[in-house]
Amino acid sequence: MKKVFTLFAAALFLMHVAAAEPQSKEKAKPMELTKTAFLEKVFNYEENPQEWKYNGDKPAIVDFYATWCGPCRITSPILKDLAAEYGEEIYVYKIDVDREPELAAMFGVQSIPMFLFIPMNENPQVAMGALPKESFREAIDTFLLEKEEKTGL
Repeated sequence: MKKVFTLFAAALFLMHVAAAEPQSKEKAKPMELTKTAFLEKVFNYEENPQEWKYNGDKPAIVDFYATWCGPCRITSPILKDLAAEYGEEIYVYKIDVDREPELAAMFGVQSIPMFLFIPMNENPQVAMGALPKESFREAIDTFLLEKEEKTGL
């Protein structure tokens, strides 16, 4: 009986540890932005309409999307994975063009998904369409983080 109780207690302990681990390692996720949050975290075009000035403390990707957009639904899990992978190095923001039409108009969004890649000390660059994960990684590594190109082994 003592062995059964010990095994049961050990099993409960292992289940508790396994269940608690993902919660303790909270991964970064894409953040939904409203106009107010965009003005604060990314670019306050109301105060400084003539010159781009990024407000963030690390590079960012802004995803202009809509919930009804098929290509947007394809890139959404890719951006979620990349936010978790690069969480300490970049921000991944999302802007619903139907909820924030002023932001969409400000950046001339006419086709979605549209991505704004924002490095720290340069002007942002725009990409349109559903990009594959490797294209995002290449843009992040070379343009946003300015990592040296990897060489084959």
